[in-house]
Amino acid sequence: MPHLLDIGSRKFWTITGRSVDLDGDESWLDGPVSGSPRVAKDWLAAEAARHGGSVVDEDPHAGLLPSMSLLDGPGFDATRLHPAVRDFYEHTASWQMEVWSAWSPMFWPGGELVARLWGRRVEQLALPMRPLDVAHGMDSVVTPILDGQGEQVAAAWTRALRATGRTVFSGAYATRTLPGADRPSVHVTFPLESGNLQVFLRPSIVDGGGFLLESLGGRFGEDGAYVVVRGPRSHAAKVPLRETFHMYLDPQGVLRTDHVLRMWDRPALRLHYKLEPAA
Repeated sequence: MPHLLDIGSRKFWTITGRSVDLDGDESWLDGPVSGSPRVAKDWLAAEAARHGGSVVDEDPHAGLLPSMSLLDGPGFDATRLHPAVRDFYEHTASWQMEVWSAWSPMFWPGGELVARLWGRRVEQLALPMRPLDVAHGMDSVVTPILDGQGEQVAAAWTRALRATGRTVFSGAYATRTLPGADRPSVHVTFPLESGNLQVFLRPSIVDGGGFLLESLGGRFGEDGAYVVVRGPRSHAAKVPLRETFHMYLDPQGVLRTDHVLRMWDRPALRLHYKLEPAA
């Protein structure tokens, strides 16, 4: 039974968004959805079936991307990435992470409200609200999604709090070239019931072979965050959520990532990840 809050939120985005043709001009917004209010991993089999393929369970070397060279284009050459950065994205399941989080006091109440009313109930986008929420670490499972020819079209990355087992994020990672763009972006889709949240991040290489991903806003059709509602007439809205990920090696040779979420231009949440090869 659909939750009234979910029905209301879909109605809101339908009214404030624009009508889109996900099989035509706006096919770049086509992505997985959940068939039930509780997201977790239920969407994986349906997404594989949509591509005429299958999922690969328990691959200890699975990566979010089969190759970072998929991002190559003007201004980006994957061979310039530090080998550890490239290995993380191509063999993500072989890495483990520690996480630290810090909310801006201005945005904490809104984040807490979203977590209580939606995130924890649907087990999607359930952002950690307190530093101790992630004190015991976060488990990570990467599940490649293959098409009918056995090629990886996306990878599901499911992260759960180790202390409670509760799913925090469940997203599909792939690459996609936006209309008019000169090279691909990293495309992340977080399935929701009858819709999804999608983020397009423009990649670049920084000092020392570090990796920078940015979604800094702009017009509809450019990098950024979008809410999509599927139906007889689908709708999409660009939202003022902006993100940056900076992955780099620290002076001790440890792979780290600084992740900042902003609403408009104001920092709302800062996350820091320490990444190490799994034992």
